[in-house]
Amino acid sequence: MTPALSTTTTTEQTKAVARSFFERFDANDIDGAVALLADDACYWLAGKPELLPSAGPHDKRQMAELFRRMTVRMTDGLRMTVKNAIAEGDQAALEIESLGTLKNGRIYRNEYHVLVTVRGDRIAAVKEYYDTQHVHATWFQA
Repeated sequence: MTPALSTTTTTEQTKAVARSFFERFDANDIDGAVALLADDACYWLAGKPELLPSAGPHDKRQMAELFRRMTVRMTDGLRMTVKNAIAEGDQAALEIESLGTLKNGRIYRNEYHVLVTVRGDRIAAVKEYYDTQHVHATWFQA
């Protein structure tokens, strides 16, 4: 009897890790999402840092703090829905939509394209593109 071949490929594992990050975030499991980031992960957020305080590269600790500061300002956390995901090798590209209500009554609804690089069972790098004007208007504008 020959052993069964594994149906999980490196590409499928990559996609699963990337999806899991946003599924944990969606479930308000911020600690679980952060745990999927490698200790030396680089998480880049779109925008110009001089115009949007959250923009630019961040390490794991900085992202954990940013996620916590963000979710504490929301009534019920941030819903993150993965609409589509494709992967090849150690990289996955995801289309995501978010929805959440800030405690000040503003609605945050954004659309993202995220490129995730996975190393082993952890996320090594993220490049997150989104509507920076909406981020500024919702989170930073008086």
